[in-house]
Amino acid sequence: MSDRPRYYLTTSIAYANNKPGLHTLYEVIGADAIARWHRMVGDDTRFLTGTDEHSINIAQAAVDEGRPTRDFLDEKVALFKSAEAALGIAPDRFIRTTDPDHIRSAQEMVRRAHANGDIYLGTYEGWYCPNEGFRNTTDVQETARGVICPNHPEVPLQWLTERNWFFRLSAYQERLERHFADHPDFVQPDYRRNEMLGFIRGGLEDFSISRERTPGDWGIPFPIAENGESALRQDGSWDPEAGKIYVWFDALINYITGAGFPDDAAAFARWWPADLHIIGKDIARFHTIFWPAMLWSAGLEAPRHVWVHGWLLAAGGERMSKSRGNFFDPDDFVAALGSDGARYAVLREVPFDRDAEGSWDSFVRRYNADLANDFGNLVNRTVSMANRYLDGERPAPRPVGESPLGEGWADTLRAYRERLEGCLLHDALAELWEYIGGANKVVDAEQPWVLAKAAKAGDAAAEVRLRGVLGDLVEACRLVGLAAAPFLPGTAPRLLAQLGHAFPYDPDGNGGPPMLDQLSWGAHAGEVGLMTAAEPLFPRLDAESGAP
Repeated sequence: MSDRPRYYLTTSIAYANNKPGLHTLYEVIGADAIARWHRMVGDDTRFLTGTDEHSINIAQAAVDEGRPTRDFLDEKVALFKSAEAALGIAPDRFIRTTDPDHIRSAQEMVRRAHANGDIYLGTYEGWYCPNEGFRNTTDVQETARGVICPNHPEVPLQWLTERNWFFRLSAYQERLERHFADHPDFVQPDYRRNEMLGFIRGGLEDFSISRERTPGDWGIPFPIAENGESALRQDGSWDPEAGKIYVWFDALINYITGAGFPDDAAAFARWWPADLHIIGKDIARFHTIFWPAMLWSAGLEAPRHVWVHGWLLAAGGERMSKSRGNFFDPDDFVAALGSDGARYAVLREVPFDRDAEGSWDSFVRRYNADLANDFGNLVNRTVSMANRYLDGERPAPRPVGESPLGEGWADTLRAYRERLEGCLLHDALAELWEYIGGANKVVDAEQPWVLAKAAKAGDAAAEVRLRGVLGDLVEACRLVGLAAAPFLPGTAPRLLAQLGHAFPYDPDGNGGPPMLDQLSWGAHAGEVGLMTAAEPLFPRLDAESGAP
C-alpha cells in the first residue's frame, strides 16, 4: 500500500439501458477532473464510476427484445465506456452491479443489516417508478395521462402490493440528525444540506429493500428466507421465493464494493470511507439519508462528503432526455469540439452546484471565447514571438517581485485549488481565465514587437525587457497549462512541448512526482530549453457548421 495520502471519490452509477447522453456524463467529467487534480498533487487516488444494471426497465427491455439480459447489458455498457473514453474519462475502476464481487457485497450488506435487527418482513402497497423506485404519495403528480413520477414523467407509475423486506430507516433518525450537526460539510452545497436535513426532521419512514418478482427473474437474489435463515439451498441455488434485492439498495453498495468490501479487508481499510460521493440532486435522499443508515447498520462508516450537483438542462429549462430528443450525443459533441474542448465547455458553462441550461450556441461561444481566443491566442502569440525574436530559445521569467504575472500567480493558484477541491469547478476555471486575461493585457501593454524592433536597432534595455516580458508570458502559459491539465488532459502535454518543456506527469496515471513544486513561479528558471513551432491548440469553431 502507498504511504501517500489517499483520496477515494465516486460518481453515481447510471442505468445501462441505452447510450448515455452528455447530461448523464456531465457528472463523470467533473469527477474525472477532480480525480486528475488529486493525482497531480500526489494523492493516492481511486476514482470509481460505472453502471446500475438491475433495474426493472432494463430487464423488461431485454425481454421485449428477446435477448438474454446480460447480452443486452454488455452492448449498452460498451457504449458507456466508449463515450467516456472519448471524453478523456479515466476511472480506476468501471464497476458493474452485475460484477460477481458486487453481488457478494450486496448480499453481505443484507446479512449484516438483518443480523443487526434492521430488516423485517412487511407488505408494501403504493406507487413504483421503474426508473427510480418506490414513491411516497406526496412525491407523485396527477396528470391527464395518469399518475407520474416528477423525475421521469415519460414512464408510467405502477401500483404495487407486495410482501417485502423493509429496512428500519426510522431507527436512525436521531443519529442522522446528530451526524448532520457534527459534520456540517457532510452534504454540500449548503442549500442541499438544508433540504436533506429538513427531510430528516419531517420524520423518516422505513423503506422496502426487496422485490417479489422481476422480469426474466433478473436481479441479485435476496439472501434471507422468510424464516430468517439463509435462502441458499443445498444444491447451490437461491430460493426464488426469497425474491430479489431492491435495485436502489443494491446500487448504493457499489461504493464499498469498489473499495474492496467484503473480499479484500486490507484494501477496504485503505479506501473506506470514501472522501467524496458526487451525485445528482434527484438521488440526494438515497445518498445522504438512506446510505449512511445502511452503512451504520452494517457496522461501517458513512462517506466523508457528498456533493450534490444540479442538472444540465435543455434550452428553456427542460430536463434533457432521449425520449424528448433534446439531449447531446457525446460522440457528436466530441467530434465537434474535441475531447478537451467538450470537457471545458461543459464544466465552465454549467455550474457544478446548481441547475443550468446548456445549448449548442452557448457551448460554442464559451469554446471560442475562452479556448480559441483567450488561451489559444495567448499561447500562439507567445510561442510565435519567442521563436521569431529569440530564435526559439526559451526565455527565463523574471523574479516574482519584478513581474506582475509572477506576483499574481500564487493567489490565482490558491483560489483555483480551493474552488476545485471544493467542487466549484466552474469557479476554479474562472480563476485561471482571469489570470489568462491579465497575461493578454501584458502582451497588449508591453508590445513585444515594438521592443523587438528597438532591440534589433541596438537598444540593450529593450533587449533585456523583451526577454523578461516573453519569459513571463512563457512561464504564465506553462503554469496555466499545468494547472488546467485536469480539465484539458490531452492539451496540456502538447502545450508544454511547444514551450520546450516535458510534461512531468502521466495525465492518465496515478504516479509521478507531486505537481505543486512544478506549479511554482520560476520552477525551471535556470534550465535551457528550445521551443517548437506554434501550432493552434483550439481551432475556432463555426456554430452553424459544427452543430451536432
